[in-house]
Formats: sequence, structure tokens, C-alpha cells
Amino acid sequence: MFSKHFELIDKPTFFGALGLLFSVVIPLALFPEQGAEWIAVAKTFMTDKLGFAYLALGLAAFFFMIYIIFSDIGQIKLGDADEKPEFSTGSWASMLFCGGIGASILYWGTIEWAYYYQNPPFQLEPGSEEAVRWAATYGIFHWGPIAWSIYLIPALPIAYFFYVRKQPALKISTALMPVIGEARSNGKTGKLVDILFIFGLLGGAATTLGLAAPLINEGISHLFGIPSTTTSQIVVLLACTALFAYSSYKGMDEGIKVLSNINFWGALGLLAFILICGPTIFMLETGLDSIGRMLSNFFIMATWAEPFGGMGTFADTHFPQDWTIFYWAWWLVFAPSMGLFIARISRGRTIKQMIAGSLFFGSFGCAIYFMVLGNYGLSLQLSGQLDVVSILNEKGATTAIFSILGQLPFSNVVIAVFTLLCVIFTATTFDSISYILASVVQNNVTEDPMRWNRLFWAFMLSFMPSVLMFMGGLATLQTAAIVGGLPILVIAVMLMISGIKAATLDLAHQEGYENPTINIEDLPEVDPWSLEGSALARFENLKDAATDAANTERDALNSIWELKKQLRKEALSRGESGSELGDAPEDVILQLRKLTDEAMEAKERKLEASEKAQQARMNFNDIMRQKEDDDEAQTLVDTKAAIQARLNTSTE
Repeated sequence: MFSKHFELIDKPTFFGALGLLFSVVIPLALFPEQGAEWIAVAKTFMTDKLGFAYLALGLAAFFFMIYIIFSDIGQIKLGDADEKPEFSTGSWASMLFCGGIGASILYWGTIEWAYYYQNPPFQLEPGSEEAVRWAATYGIFHWGPIAWSIYLIPALPIAYFFYVRKQPALKISTALMPVIGEARSNGKTGKLVDILFIFGLLGGAATTLGLAAPLINEGISHLFGIPSTTTSQIVVLLACTALFAYSSYKGMDEGIKVLSNINFWGALGLLAFILICGPTIFMLETGLDSIGRMLSNFFIMATWAEPFGGMGTFADTHFPQDWTIFYWAWWLVFAPSMGLFIARISRGRTIKQMIAGSLFFGSFGCAIYFMVLGNYGLSLQLSGQLDVVSILNEKGATTAIFSILGQLPFSNVVIAVFTLLCVIFTATTFDSISYILASVVQNNVTEDPMRWNRLFWAFMLSFMPSVLMFMGGLATLQTAAIVGGLPILVIAVMLMISGIKAATLDLAHQEGYENPTINIEDLPEVDPWSLEGSALARFENLKDAATDAANTERDALNSIWELKKQLRKEALSRGESGSELGDAPEDVILQLRKLTDEAMEAKERKLEASEKAQQARMNFNDIMRQKEDDDEAQTLVDTKAAIQARLNTSTE
């Protein structure tokens, strides 16, 4: 039974990803200090030397999404013409937000301002009035439209190929097909892309766990007096694993959707309580001021790389490298998984709805956390009620966060809800990631990935970070994932081109449309990036080459005939027969020889190109026949899989 299920697994990607992961994790576990040094050097190179590339990509992603929203591509529907959205707008928004952000928003939404307060941007004085204003603003910017635009880069081509072109695979390599071609997409290049994506995703997941586990542990320690140790963090991790493994086992509708809805309403309730019990007017006014400041300075913040840092009287704060550029790299590592997840839950919506909804719900949802949690902590600092910055510097971020929450009425209840939300946020995020990982290593994903496949990656997501947490190398893996995600910088640009290329090709085959929603119905018979498309293009090129050579030969022969005709005419005018050309001028004889050589060369090229064109045509016919055979075989496999799925469902 297991061997039958394993037939659907993309084995090179599955084992390649595990091999790469173990090859990184084992040395980090055995040599944490040396590994940390090497990774730190690589990270510094990435942020300092390539920072401009990340900033440029962030802006490019933002403008790209704006273009898609207002172009015809945005009107294309993801699914069939009569298909309704798979999830309601509320469930879709909650899944989008909870699956993409996780417990990180609870962590950074509460404490990020304190870092900016004492190390502000633009060479400002720490703790000054301007530093306070920017401290309340920069978090909203880092988690705002550019972050979600980066998330959406892979979502467009993946959703398009999965729902419009009906490709039964949720893979980055599939989405790159229009750019790298079908042969490379299904070959070693595609496997390498998918393996790098899985590695970056597992490392990115470790980053989330690195924030969530201590936060949950601190909450439990505060509530029950249990000392916070590595062992207790691993126990917490295993408890989260059990929750999201069960959710992953239940699938999209009964698992991720239910957890996301619980999380969404629970978080909304907590934020409403803090907003009402805290300095409400201060939080709202500061939040509104921060949004206005961000919008007014959006492009300044998006392009600032501190180019004059360390020169003349300019201080080298390293702020954009430590924060903005590192954040963009972090979002980029998570982008493939979030793109896959957004694509998976957006069935029945238009591309415009998917992109605009993600930008709005994602950015606005994150902004609310910073406006409420962050501004509440800032108010405590400014009023002198609690010195959050000192606690942060002396005891760490988690202690500072729970000290902030401890100032609220019914603080134990608030901390309990906050801790529970951390658990559910973590479970929701990892539930989504395990679902996507299972989809990437599976060849045929018509519905949900196989359950054993989802459970395997659910436990792998916890096992690796647990080992490194115990050995002391978790922080290094977090940074290694960001550095390892560097190739995704190039892949992201290719994904944008790929989405445009595929959609533009299909739009060209539509006779016309009147409805505001475009339903792609007529697809080209042969895609230019497919194997048969490449074979057909080669045949067409060789045919054109043979035609050009034939034209060259004909032109040369015509020139020879015209020249000989002119020579005979001149010979007859002199009373000669005109049948012999030996008395012709030397330059004319040379010209005749040159034209004759050109005609012979053109004839040889014509014959060679014609022969190659005939062979290319035969290859194209062979590929088309093989494709028809493969389609018939795949139809048979899909039918068997559907029957087996029904049998499995009936026996459960």
C-alpha cells in the first residue's frame, strides 16, 4: 500500500531537500560556533554588498502588483467560468493573514518599536521626538505593502498554472516553465529550484519557531511558574507539533480553515480589549500619524540604503542593512511557500481580487497589531509607567513583552490568551507550511496532498529545529536560511516574467470579452516553452533557414543569368557569336565566379537545412505522439487515484 502512495512522490526533490537539510543541520549541530562565524560573514556580505538588489526587488514587486491589478491580466479568473470562491472572504482573509504571519507578528508587533527607539533611522538621536515618531512608523512599513508584494510574486504564476492551465502540480519549477522551458522545468534545473525552495522554507520556519517557542515558554512560565529551559521549549514545540499535525491531517477545510478562524477572532478580541483598556486615543492617533508618515515617506524608506554611512560626518548606523534589507530577504525566503498557499486558497477569485485582497488584508492586519500592541508599549515607555527599553536590554525581548502585557487589567487572563494565540498562530503557520511542502514533493495534487506526506513534513518541521535548539544552533540556521535564499532573488524576477508571459500568450488567443472577468477558455495548442513547442520552433527556424538559402541561391543564379545576358548582348553588338565568354573582361569573369560560388554555397545550405528541417519535423511528430500517450497514461493514473481516494475515505 505504501509503495503505491510513494509513486506520486517526486523522489529527486523529496530526497534532495532532505539531503541538503541534513548536510547543513548536522555540521551546525556539531560545530555551532564555527558555523555561526561563517554564516555571519555570508549574511554581512548579503546585506552590505547586495542590499541595493533587495531594495530594488521590493520596489519592483510593488509596482508589478499595481500593474497586474489594473491590467487585463488582473481580470482573469482563477478557475472555471461558473466557479465561485472556494472560501468566503472572511475565512480567506483570516487564512491569508494567519498562515502568512504566524506568531512573529505577536512578537515584533509588541516590541519592534523599542529597537527603533534606541537605534533610530536617518542618523537621528536615540530617544528623541523624531526617533519616537519613526519608531511607531517603521514596523508598519516593514510589514506593509512591499512585504506582501514580495509574497505575491510566486502566487501569480503558480495560481495561474494550477487553476487556469490546470497543471496538477504546485511547484515553483512549474511556474518558471515559460522562462526556462519545459525540459529544464522538469529536469535538473527545476529540481534544484524546488530543493532550494524547501531548504529556505524549512530554515524560515526555524526562524518563526525561534521567536514562537521562547514566547510561548515565557507565557507558560509566567502563568504556572515553570522555569524556562531548553527542555521546556522543546516540550512546547512538540505540543504545537501535535496540534498542527492533527490540523494538517484533517486537511484544508477541517484543519487550516478552522484554526485560522479561531485565531482570527481570538486575536481580534485581544486587540479590542487592549485598545479599550489602554490609552485608546493615543493608540489611534499615533497609529493614524504613523500610517500618514509611512505614506508620505514611502519611497524614501523603500530606497534608503544609508549610502553616506561612515563618510564625513555621517554616522554608520547600519539600520537599513539590519532591518529593511534583512526583512526583505526574510520575506523573500517565505515568498514561495506563501505564494503557493495564497494560490491554493484563491480558487474562484480573479487575479485582481487575489492581489488586491492580499495587499489590503495583509498590510492592514499587520498595521493593526503595531497600532495596538506596539503603541501600547510605547505609551508605557513615554509615560514612565514602565521602562520597556531597559527591560529589553537587560532581560531580553520575551520578558519585555510580558512585562508590557502585565500592565493591563486582568493581566493573567490577557497573558493566557496571548500565549494561546501564539500556540495557534504557530500551529496555523506550520500547518500551512507542511501542506505546501507536501504539495511541492508530490507530482499530482488535484485535491489535498496525501495525508502521510503532510504528517511527515509536519514532524520534520519540528524535528530539525528541536535538534538545533537543543544543540544551540537554531539562530545560525535562521540566518543560514536567509543567506541560502539568495538565489530566490533571481528566481523572483523570473517568476514575474513567467506570469506575464503565460497570461499574455493566453489572452492573445481569446476572441474578445465583454465581462469584467476574463475566463481563459482557448489555450494555444502548443506552448512555446514546452518540449513540443521547442521542437516546433526548431522546425520553423530550420524551415526558414532553408527558405532563406533557396532565396539566396535563386538571387545568385538570376544575377549570373543577367550578367551573362549582358555579356552576350555586348558581344553580338561587336559582331561576335556571344557563345564564348573567354574574351570578357577579367573583373567580369571574377564577378561570375563569385556569384557561382555564392549560388553553390546557398544550395548546400538549402539542402542541409532542408534535411535538418525534415528531421526536426519527425522529432516534433514523435514528441506529439509521446505526449498523447503520456496524457492517456496520466488520465488512467488520475482515475485510479480518485478511486483509491474514495475507497480510503469510505474505510476511515
